[in-house]
Amino acid sequence: MQTQAMQAMIRFGLGRRGREPLPDDPAAWLREQLAAPDGARFPAGLSDSADGLIRLRTQRRTKQPGDPLVGPAFHADLLAQMTQCLASDQPFRERLAWFWTNHFTVSLRQGGTRAVIGPYVREAIRPHVTGRFSDMLLAVMRHPAMLMYLDNVSSIGPDSPAARRAARHGQFRGLNENLARECLELHTLSPAAGYTQQDVTSFAAILTGWTIDMRADRPGFAFRPDAHQPGVKTLMGRDFPPGETGGVQALSWLGTHPATYGHLATRLATHFIADAPPPAAIHAIAAALRQSGGDLGTASHALIARPEAWRPGTKLRQPFFYAVAALRALDPPLPSHAADGPAPDSEAAPHPPAAWLLADATRAMGQPPWDAPLPNGWSDRAADWAAPADLIARAEWAYRLAGHDVAAGADPLAIAQAGLGPLLRPATRAAIRHAGSRRDALTLLFTAPEFQRC
Repeated sequence: MQTQAMQAMIRFGLGRRGREPLPDDPAAWLREQLAAPDGARFPAGLSDSADGLIRLRTQRRTKQPGDPLVGPAFHADLLAQMTQCLASDQPFRERLAWFWTNHFTVSLRQGGTRAVIGPYVREAIRPHVTGRFSDMLLAVMRHPAMLMYLDNVSSIGPDSPAARRAARHGQFRGLNENLARECLELHTLSPAAGYTQQDVTSFAAILTGWTIDMRADRPGFAFRPDAHQPGVKTLMGRDFPPGETGGVQALSWLGTHPATYGHLATRLATHFIADAPPPAAIHAIAAALRQSGGDLGTASHALIARPEAWRPGTKLRQPFFYAVAALRALDPPLPSHAADGPAPDSEAAPHPPAAWLLADATRAMGQPPWDAPLPNGWSDRAADWAAPADLIARAEWAYRLAGHDVAAGADPLAIAQAGLGPLLRPATRAAIRHAGSRRDALTLLFTAPEFQRC
């Protein structure tokens, strides 16, 4: 049972935090996290998306050099969410939040997303982790972060009043297909559904007018009728009415499509089970989604029930989850994040060193937070993280961590036994015992195969 308890913390969670108690019933422990409300706690001073857009608007209007308004709020949000990973006592829920954030990737590499990417995770992803996928999909597609990232704010129906006005002034403005294409390819159906380029164009027309009102007192999503392509549109043989209603209906249909369920099941199984997951596991998760109408909590229950998901060592940890596990094993002091605490970017509430270490670690190992190079997000496959240079970067970071103040006084063998339990190999235990220094011993632990895998 101890092996299963440890595997629950490693495979489904974020790694054991110090000597936190192991669950007596590992599967029940995971199910309880799905049933409970989200226990994530963030400082009261974090911005919402409207605050972020106001900062962005002000910064653009005043043309202030650097990033004086958006930057501090962004870092406060990033470090608060790093801290939540390290402190969470609902690690399965937290892991799911990061999984779905990656599924619906928004990256810092495009436009003004820096102003709203932290709120995006808290507003569009976290509330729906155990809810209906179609609700998460709608929240994501209407969020300023996604509309900015995939350029839908500039998408205008070619036959709309806005396009005709632009043409009179010698300007051409038309469809931008980025959001529609990525929604079909990555977020919902996948190419296996057999949609065509015409379907992409039609879906882009359905989503015209979905934009951001930057002039409002509280900027955010807005539907702009004069930019919307008029008329009924056809997507994969189905007709959708004009107006915002057509977009909502199309997303509801896509979010509950059998091909979407198959795609989501494959993504979940690839992340949590194996790089090439067994077809039986994919089918079981897809069936759970289909029978529940796309309930993600039900899908997570189906994932837990798969025996393949409990086999140790079948996945290589991504750099982010690897660094989280190492820091949780050291169990550094973390703030309580009281709701009435000071704003996180104030001098009265300095961020814990561990949060900075985590953010810096992921950059050093090639997975900077919220900065994926493409809309398909970070890979879940070991081949993309196991090149010699990648493994050297892990070893170098492990050595730096082992010499940091957060590791001062740490007992390497005790941490190894607490963090890995029966999964600790005799060869690793012997190497730790015979290491030339405590720092070397910790480095050997964090670079051991059983620590890098889950």
